[in-house]
Amino acid sequence: MKGWLCTLLLLESFVFVVQQQVDGGLAENEISQQLSNEDRRQNPPQTDSLRDEASTDSQQYCHLSFPDIHAALRELTATVTEQKVNIRALETRLTGELNKKTDEISNLTEAQVEELRKENRDREIAFSASLMESGSGDIGPFTTEITLTYRNVFTNIGNAYNPITGIFTAPLKGAYMFTFSVYGHGNPSTTSTASIVKNGEKVVIAHGHQAQYAVNSSKGVVLILEVGDVVYVRLWSGARIYDNQCNHITFSGYLLFPLR
Repeated sequence: MKGWLCTLLLLESFVFVVQQQVDGGLAENEISQQLSNEDRRQNPPQTDSLRDEASTDSQQYCHLSFPDIHAALRELTATVTEQKVNIRALETRLTGELNKKTDEISNLTEAQVEELRKENRDREIAFSASLMESGSGDIGPFTTEITLTYRNVFTNIGNAYNPITGIFTAPLKGAYMFTFSVYGHGNPSTTSTASIVKNGEKVVIAHGHQAQYAVNSSKGVVLILEVGDVVYVRLWSGARIYDNQCNHITFSGYLLFPLR
């Protein structure tokens, strides 16, 4: 009897404990359910369509961006490679031309070198002279024009000026610079006038005139001359000039540069 009584008491205690656990579990489930519902109301979950759309956009962005970058890099790499090839080809061509010129220069014979030197010497043309070699005195007046002969030669590179005739003869075609001057004592009845003449035609004139004291004038001109053209200075008819050891009266010229 006592055994059954103890068994009943144990069963009753077990049922009571189970009931408490069940009740407590239900309460916790209710609280969790309420909290979950509240969270869904404040932060509604994404729908399947939104999730799919976001996933699709991301895939499209990756699909568009990465292939474009790779294509640009491939194009840039191809351009750089092409430029390198062009630069190498240019370097090779320039090196070949330089070597060819070097060989040509090194293969010049002594005769060719001397010919080049002679050609350069032919381009060295310059002269300068004054009227009197010594003494002093007047030249003129004359009843006709005369060609002045500048006997006192300072420079005559190329020997294109003739101090006997006073004439410069162009040895090659080119642009030449000429200058000359006149000087005289003042005289009411005479002038100091002369002109540069090219192939018989007056080009420029230097003129001075006053009743007393000294007079002087000078001129310069650039002339284009062909081979064989002549240039000289002519004293005008009735004019008078004066020179002495001071070399007042001069005639000069030189080649500026040759022309083809």
